[in-house]
Amino acid sequence: MSIKENLKNIKSSIPEHVTLVAVSKTKPVSDLMEAYHAGQRIFGENKIQEMANKFGDMPKDIEWHMIGHVQRNKVKYMADFVSLIHGVDNFKLLQEINKQAKKHNRIIDCLFQIKIASEDSKFGMSFEDASEILQSTKVLELKNIRITGVMGMATFTDDESQIKNEFNRLKFIFNALKALQIDNCKLQTISMGMSGDYPLAIECGSTMIRVGSSIFGLRNYSNKSN
Repeated sequence: MSIKENLKNIKSSIPEHVTLVAVSKTKPVSDLMEAYHAGQRIFGENKIQEMANKFGDMPKDIEWHMIGHVQRNKVKYMADFVSLIHGVDNFKLLQEINKQAKKHNRIIDCLFQIKIASEDSKFGMSFEDASEILQSTKVLELKNIRITGVMGMATFTDDESQIKNEFNRLKFIFNALKALQIDNCKLQTISMGMSGDYPLAIECGSTMIRVGSSIFGLRNYSNKSN
């Protein structure tokens, strides 16, 4: 099936309140443009340089989401255009995003990446970390960022009950953080669910799914660092 047909099938199967992020990492601009012409406007990348290059080559009505692990020294390369950063996992990164956003007179939306998986390879903060950051006076000084929700990645396993438990945990954490009612937070997004598990994620309360291979086909990982 074509990228256009894949997108149509996914969009027709998800509720209206769920945002679809097309994960386009490692894919050529021609594939992204096929998705763009099929109506897709939100693309997710996991490498800042690759995203910046694609931003330069593509229409300017696209929302670019940074979904990968973010190194502080690279925030400056996306600060003038990124719409949402999914992977904020510490306060120093938040400070850097704020600093770079201020230079461009922008407010950048951010999600706290919460570690819900049992795998050590997954990044993320604990509920306690997130809660502490939100309740600190320092976060109120960051006028150029807005915390809009949480993101989490489930364990890579065939055990559906484990995945479901991890998704439910993220929803619980989201509700607990929202109950804190912090000023420069507008918690509305739960980013969880990818090609293999997004229907389950939506069942568990996801409002944003990150789908790559089900749209673009399998990735070619010729470079292990991708």
